[in-house]
Amino acid sequence: MTAAPAREISEIVETLDIASWDEPVRTNMATAPVNALEDGKVLYFPRLAFALSAAEARYLSPGSVDKGAKNVSFDPTNGAVKHAQGSQADVAAIAAMMRRYSDYATELVKRLAPQYSQALIRGRTSFRPVEISGREISPRKDDTRLHVDAFPSSPAGERRILRVFTNVNPAAQSRHWRLGDRFENVARRFVPEVSKPLPGGAWLMKTMGITKGRRTAYDHLMLNIHDSMKGRDDYQRDAVQNEFHFPPGSTWVVYTDQVSHAAMGGQHLFEQTFYLPVQAMADEAKSPLRVLERALRRALV
Repeated sequence: MTAAPAREISEIVETLDIASWDEPVRTNMATAPVNALEDGKVLYFPRLAFALSAAEARYLSPGSVDKGAKNVSFDPTNGAVKHAQGSQADVAAIAAMMRRYSDYATELVKRLAPQYSQALIRGRTSFRPVEISGREISPRKDDTRLHVDAFPSSPAGERRILRVFTNVNPAAQSRHWRLGDRFENVARRFVPEVSKPLPGGAWLMKTMGITKGRRTAYDHLMLNIHDSMKGRDDYQRDAVQNEFHFPPGSTWVVYTDQVSHAAMGGQHLFEQTFYLPVQAMADEAKSPLRVLERALRRALV
């Protein structure tokens, strides 16, 4: 079988060497970190670990998550925890651990991209102590298949999806990812296959509570691109893609609505989601929204 084409890894991953969450970001990069992010690169911090206390380390077990759930979810805006398993004290300790990670991730992003500080919206925090490979789920929900992020019930509208990940595996297991083609090429491949949304469908879904807000034409496109990417076995096999392994004790930051990715294996991960209005970017022309609007020659929100 012919191997799928790949890019130079330097086109995809930018390495920054800091080892503390409160350490100033110093870099010899040819471009600022924010510009690399918006260009569709992964910012990779090989020595930026999230330290757990001995008491917290015991939560690195699938038993910390409700049966059938793949992660514990924490809402930093109100402290609500979902899918944590254990006593009331255990749940409170897991929430405190996740809040600390959320705070660290927030400060990291603000130091990487100071211009985002006032507009950055903190989304949910995720703790994932369950092995990602081997789960039997539908292709649309299978994160081991290349995709760009788009959420069926949470339309993004004019907001970007930015995420921070940290591998806290206590053994030697890396988080194994595939990183795919440039967004422009992904869009060129799949946009022609997207059918028009049903008239009145966005209003109906919002009214019935199916979506948390109105699904725009942009959201419709992104969700269909997401589903089509995951649904095509030939694309998963033949698309431009690179393997990358994020070892324990490392952190990475990426616009997951722009960078096609697939998490192939790994266990014990923290993740923080952020939303950023397109207008707050250093260069909003690089956003998937503006890329699609230029390609289709019309507004999408």
